Amino acid sequence: MNEINVVPYIDVMLVLLVIFMVTAPLMNPGQIDLPQVGKSSATSPAPLEVIIKKNATLALRDHARGSKETAVSREGLIGFLKARKGEQAKQAVVISADRNVRYEEVINVMDLLQQQNIQKVGLLTKLKSE
Repeated sequence: MNEINVVPYIDVMLVLLVIFMVTAPLMNPGQIDLPQVGKSSATSPAPLEVIIKKNATLALRDHARGSKETAVSREGLIGFLKARKGEQAKQAVVISADRNVRYEEVINVMDLLQQQNIQKVGLLTKLKSE
C-alpha cells in the first residue's frame, strides 16, 4: 500500500475553516490606549548656511539673524560655530557651493564641520528647470 488517503485531512481542514469563519466576527478587537505627549515648546533653529564661492572663499549666512551674507575664513567659521554651539547644541548647517567648485573643497568644509561635532549637515541644491 503506497498511496496516502488525504480525504480525512481535507474534511478536518474544511471543519476548521467553518469554525474560524463563524467565530471571527464574534471576537472584539482589542483596544489600545496610547500614551499622549505634549508638543515640544522648543522649535528647531534656522540652519546656518556655509557658502563656498567659485574662488573657494567661504561666506556665512545666518538665517536666524537675517539673510545677510558675511565673508569668513576657515578659522572665523570655526570660532563662529563654537560660539553658536554654546547657544544651541543641535545647530543644523547647510552647505551651498557653486557648481564649478571642486568637490574636494566641499569635502574639506564637511570635514571641518565634523571636527566641530556638527551632527546635522546638509547640501543645498536647486531644482532643475525643465
